[in-house]
Amino acid sequence: MIPIPASSFLPRAARPLLPAVLALALAACASSGGLQPQGRLLEADSLRSERTLATSDLSVSGFPASDWWRSFGDPQLDVLVAEGLAGHPSLDAADARLRQAEAQAGLARADRLPSLSVSGGYTGLRLPESMAGDEMGGHYAGSSQVAFDFSYGIDLWGGKRASWEAAVDTVHAAAVDAQAARLALSSGIVQAYVELDRAWRANDVAEQELERAQKALQLVRQRQTAGIDSVLQVRQAEGRIPVAHQQLQAAQQQIDAARTALAALLGQGPDRGLSIARPLALQVAALQLPGVLPSALLGRRPDVVAARWRVEAADKRIATARTRFYPSFNLTALAGVVAPSVGDLLESGSTFAYLGPALSLPIFDGGHLRAGLAEADAQYDLAVAGYNQTVVDALREVADQVNAVRSLQQQSQSQQQAVATAESAFDLAGQRYRAGIGNYLDVLATQAQLLDAQQALTTLHARQLLAAARLSQALGGGFEPSAGDAGAPASSSSSVSPHS
Repeated sequence: MIPIPASSFLPRAARPLLPAVLALALAACASSGGLQPQGRLLEADSLRSERTLATSDLSVSGFPASDWWRSFGDPQLDVLVAEGLAGHPSLDAADARLRQAEAQAGLARADRLPSLSVSGGYTGLRLPESMAGDEMGGHYAGSSQVAFDFSYGIDLWGGKRASWEAAVDTVHAAAVDAQAARLALSSGIVQAYVELDRAWRANDVAEQELERAQKALQLVRQRQTAGIDSVLQVRQAEGRIPVAHQQLQAAQQQIDAARTALAALLGQGPDRGLSIARPLALQVAALQLPGVLPSALLGRRPDVVAARWRVEAADKRIATARTRFYPSFNLTALAGVVAPSVGDLLESGSTFAYLGPALSLPIFDGGHLRAGLAEADAQYDLAVAGYNQTVVDALREVADQVNAVRSLQQQSQSQQQAVATAESAFDLAGQRYRAGIGNYLDVLATQAQLLDAQQALTTLHARQLLAAARLSQALGGGFEPSAGDAGAPASSSSSVSPHS
């Protein structure tokens, strides 16, 4: 940057040359030609999803409520989510990032404003006669001074404003990120709670299996005493007992692990999990699918909204980088008083002043400005790519969970029939065995089939609950965009055209 003084400070003979000098400087200045971003924001409606979502038998309604987990019908779950949202470390980190973004926006705003400072001091000096001679040497001289320093970089091309707007957009993104962190945490708590419910149901199945094994062993022993069965049948029946105990122990380990996971999600130690009671019978609520997908999803997903704000911030940074190619004008002024003593500071002869307007224009910088603009363009393209990928992933997550809900409903109905059939077969095999017209191998086979069917039904029930939770999360989890979020441009035209 080469400073060019104001014409009033030039010698009179040199003033006619000023226009020529300016013209030469403008011709030689750094150019931003040929540099522009390549990214284009994805239009959500171009992602076809009507056929996939039309096959869903979910009723058409609005988006989930902000307290969507209440649909599971368990007051303890409501308490746990509220506790987790009250102060988990991940939320503290998200809030700290928001405050950091707000502070950076404050710095960008301050850079647009003039600065004024005041300074005062006292200076004393005594030089030896051997150095300064008789006139100046050997005497002590002091002075007091008070000065006001004013400076202002005039924003001729709007670069500072664009930089501040980019910082404000980053604040918006950080605020939405904080909401996304809360959604992720509440969803994590719900899913961990579903896992706790599944572990308890697995414990119930293991207890039923142990009860069946104990009753079978009792019957076989009675028949062995009566001389009907041999020791082989007794050993076969005894072998089912430790297997059932192992399944009980495994279920208890899963209960303990789910409690520990919940305690961590609450930001507490493992002992907090010990006070978490068994979940109530969690309800698989009748899920509803908004009829305005996919375009409306963009404003209801916090990750999509945050990505869009990052695109806007990157767009403003391009504008800032472009203004660095243009001339800049800075105004500096210094005024104050200097006197040998404090009492003389108010005298008119003690005042001094300095005014320093300066115009600077980049001519040759080794490609520094072009590299900076190219980097800003690339950052914009990265933000656009991130936004586009987030939109694609958001719609995929909705489709995946809709398909999962539909399929799991059908699987659950089929598996309930399988359990009923296995129970009937086991009862019939037991009756035939007690009547002496059946063998114990039939009892063992039908007992194993019943156990497998019950375990599969327990897993399917948990998967249904998880699909319900994940669908609510995929639909934004009740996120309500603010007026500013709703107004952020979502098309490429507003972001790219200024740089063309």
